[in-house]
Amino acid sequence: MKYAFSTLGLPGTPLARSAALAAEHRYDGLELRAHPEEPLHAGSPRGDRATGLRAVTAAGVRVLGVAGYARVAAAGEDEPVLDEVRALVRLAADLEAPFVRVFPGGGGLPPDRADANAVRRLREAAPFADRHGVRILLETHDSHRGAAATARVLREVGHPAAGALWDVLHTWLEGEPAPESRRHLGEHLGYVQVKDVASAHDLTPIGLGDGVLPLAEAVASAPTAGWLCWEYEKRWYPDAAEFAGRLGEGREYLERLMTHGHRAE
Repeated sequence: MKYAFSTLGLPGTPLARSAALAAEHRYDGLELRAHPEEPLHAGSPRGDRATGLRAVTAAGVRVLGVAGYARVAAAGEDEPVLDEVRALVRLAADLEAPFVRVFPGGGGLPPDRADANAVRRLREAAPFADRHGVRILLETHDSHRGAAATARVLREVGHPAAGALWDVLHTWLEGEPAPESRRHLGEHLGYVQVKDVASAHDLTPIGLGDGVLPLAEAVASAPTAGWLCWEYEKRWYPDAAEFAGRLGEGREYLERLMTHGHRAE
């Protein structure tokens, strides 16, 4: 198993610093929040991308994925969404990252229409991503927060460069047991995003294992050759404890879960 964390927990932090923290605490990679508030995003010039890649590589880690905000199931014209997805794919390729995260964003639409939007756009974008050596991952989130809904879309897309990012919080909020979520995602699964919260009514990020999410079941269901990525939503909850101080204990916790959950293997 390889371990990563999202830079959402370190808002605005220079990439070299995030990479150094990852190396210090034995993480293998970073999931980069791709937003203009951050050091790198889809509009970043090529020189900045090259500098960022050098900084990450020098620390001995890699970029796992580019976490974008394209909403593939949303209402509206296809081309602006596809342009956004293609720009994220180019950024990921420049950073030698295997994955791009996109959201569904189909809230307010009938489910069949939201599905149709996502299927059509992912079918169009997947061959482009494939040519760049990148896989687009539809996160279990918002209008498709359950793995069953996400997998329903991906089965229709039918392209290996379109997969799923399993956010354990959202499948739990949907009421899906972790083993069931894993079964739905099957070969669509790109990697697993873990976190912890106090309750369904308080989503402030807390230390892994300190809350209510079924992390042991999720980790036991995760492919041993895959990635676990800790997403600590400090950007949205500024009063949460500083993420840097929790990285070491979080990494140790995940390793303990892996050892326990996969012992039978």
